[in-house]
Amino acid sequence: MKIFFSVVFMFTFLSLFAQNKILSGIITSENNVVEFATIILSNGQTTTSNNKGFYEFSNLIEGKYQVTVTGIAFQTIKKEIIISNESVHTLNFDVTNFQNKLQEVVVTGTRTFKRKTNSPIVVNVLDSKTLQNLQVCNLSEGLKFQPGLRVETDCQTCNYQQLRMNGLAGSYSQILINGRPIFSPMMGLYGMEQLPVNMIDRIEVVRGGGSSIYGSSAIGGTVNVITKIPNRDAFEINSTYHNLDGKTDDYQLNGNATFVSENRDAGISLFMSRRERDFFDANNDNFSEIPKIENTSLGTNLFFKPVENQKIEFSLSNINEYRFGGEMVEKPAYLTQQSEERKHKIWMSSIDYQINFKDGKSSLITYGGWQNTNRTHYTGIFPDQADEIQNHLENPPYGISQAQTLQAGMQFNYRVESFLKGSNIFTFGSEYVSDKITDEIKSYQYFINQHTKNLGSFLQSDWEIIPNLNLLSGIRIDVHNLMSQAILSPRFALMYKHKENTQFRLSYGTGFRAPQAFDTDLHIAFAGGGVSRVIYDPNLKEERSQSWSASVNYDRATEKFIAGFTFEGFYTHLNDAFVLENIGTDAFGEIFEKTNGSSATVKGITLELRANYNRKMQLETGFTFQTAQFAQPVQYLENTAPTKDFLRTPKQYGFANLTMNFSERLKMNLNYVFTGSMEVAHFAGAINQPTDEFIKTKSFSEVNSKIVYTIPSKKFDMNFEIYGGLKNIFNQYQSDFDSGKNRDSNYVYGPALPRTIFFGLKISSE
Repeated sequence: MKIFFSVVFMFTFLSLFAQNKILSGIITSENNVVEFATIILSNGQTTTSNNKGFYEFSNLIEGKYQVTVTGIAFQTIKKEIIISNESVHTLNFDVTNFQNKLQEVVVTGTRTFKRKTNSPIVVNVLDSKTLQNLQVCNLSEGLKFQPGLRVETDCQTCNYQQLRMNGLAGSYSQILINGRPIFSPMMGLYGMEQLPVNMIDRIEVVRGGGSSIYGSSAIGGTVNVITKIPNRDAFEINSTYHNLDGKTDDYQLNGNATFVSENRDAGISLFMSRRERDFFDANNDNFSEIPKIENTSLGTNLFFKPVENQKIEFSLSNINEYRFGGEMVEKPAYLTQQSEERKHKIWMSSIDYQINFKDGKSSLITYGGWQNTNRTHYTGIFPDQADEIQNHLENPPYGISQAQTLQAGMQFNYRVESFLKGSNIFTFGSEYVSDKITDEIKSYQYFINQHTKNLGSFLQSDWEIIPNLNLLSGIRIDVHNLMSQAILSPRFALMYKHKENTQFRLSYGTGFRAPQAFDTDLHIAFAGGGVSRVIYDPNLKEERSQSWSASVNYDRATEKFIAGFTFEGFYTHLNDAFVLENIGTDAFGEIFEKTNGSSATVKGITLELRANYNRKMQLETGFTFQTAQFAQPVQYLENTAPTKDFLRTPKQYGFANLTMNFSERLKMNLNYVFTGSMEVAHFAGAINQPTDEFIKTKSFSEVNSKIVYTIPSKKFDMNFEIYGGLKNIFNQYQSDFDSGKNRDSNYVYGPALPRTIFFGLKISSE
């Protein structure tokens, strides 16, 4: 009996030993380790590489295995290995990073992850590394370095901004946070400047009607701000000082930290930002051209994988900002000669749950988003007459605003490997968006109470007919509570790939804007010694659009050199276009009515050039040439001739961005923003402006620079970066601002900042 148990024990031990084979290795890309790569064995086991690029499988039995390495932005590689009677086996992988080959993985064009060169919709990407090189402080400063985009400041007092895409005003574009439309019309006034750069992982931009899958207001395009997600244990602290033209201090402190669990099934990313900027007075009249700002932002992103094929993502952020512009005195706002005061408290949150089926060929995503803005504000001019002064002191024009956005939806993706000799990814889903805005200033008898509700459903086919021909087609149906009937918005995009490095694209899409208040409508400006407001034509109906675009994209890569270009033509036609017409004045100031005008057409071309030499020098440029006109003239100013031209819309604009890496420690960035001449309305009221008129601005060029020196510390596993530079080197800041309390605050154009010197220190983990 003892002999029997001994034999059983020996065979059991040998069997366990025979199964305890280990396979491990390192995943690298161009001599850098790759984290979070997915490694799959043919027996079904799956793991991910850690922050050293290391992976390991244990308890393997002898035999032949296929090992697959894949990951977002990396080429999928498959290798075979024979596990022999040796206990330890090693298999390393060197993968190709598409991002370094100008082939990033994007999601915004199709709502599914695709290589940029495989997307039938043109998607431009601005990543966090580029944003750091450009020394931008917030979202608005970064967006001007995207082709076809232009960010403009539209108020001399409060500096609210809007984004123009392909010549269309801000309300024609939709800004998403992590793919969710929680950027409300009220938040659109200041939100681009309020979002700090250190919360952004990357920005994806889709121009034109190809973005119609995202619903109302995505006529000009869509900007998707993707916030930082945790991918390794790391931290960063960045302190920057700016000085505006030798007059004004601007301090900013940013901090980031990320933590990931050892088995990679959970992680959290934290960010904080504090900014303090004083007034800037360009023309020495004691009224600011750039307002005082105190901004504190903080937030978190986290993920959790309950099992391998499921993932939960959650984000939460808070922004508190105080903004004050106008007369630069230490008084309550209502006692100043003219001022705007804003206090914002903003919360944003989103949650996504994704479950993958059939080895990742299908997925179900449910999601929700929420945004709440509470704002108290003052907008006023201290009157000159005794009776008006008394009324002003008793009823100062303070206001209260609240905006709340709620969104919920689901999306199902299903891949069919064999579809009419090709493959197809079908996407369908539905989402509900509720946006409620109240804004009241009792002294001006101004009140907006708007609640929009939109239920949208979409169906999309992403059909790869043959390996080099792709047809994207889809339709979206929107039911909006301010419209009497449902809106159907089809879109089509065809892409033909000539060899691997050239893509030809043609797209068509329709869109709409509902008859509602948008960001610029909620801004009360100063003009003619009073305040201007927007009212609505009671018969206002939706605006419809049709958009076409065609492009060719070419990239050529050699061992040390990558170069390419994109040439795109675009055409957008608006029916029943919204216009603001000056209809006179009342006791408080100018009144503009939003009404349906005639049709309008925006058309033009955009040229992008890019090159990278051996990772030592990288150049990116984008220039747009366009026209934007209404079919019938619009009466912008009461006592001037109407015009067909879109105001504040130059016919040429663009950017260039050059990064030079002299060594691992020393690098430099030079960038350039060009804006051509445009027509701007200028209202009378200030002592220097006796009549209403149109002004044709000169073109201007903004040149910026930054130099960085990195000091690595192996002892502390940290890097110390010292940097400095100049913004707007040649000081192309506007020189003809209005003066005094009766100024036209909307008469502002040109760069957002005067010549500005900056320097800073960044400390980060390796």
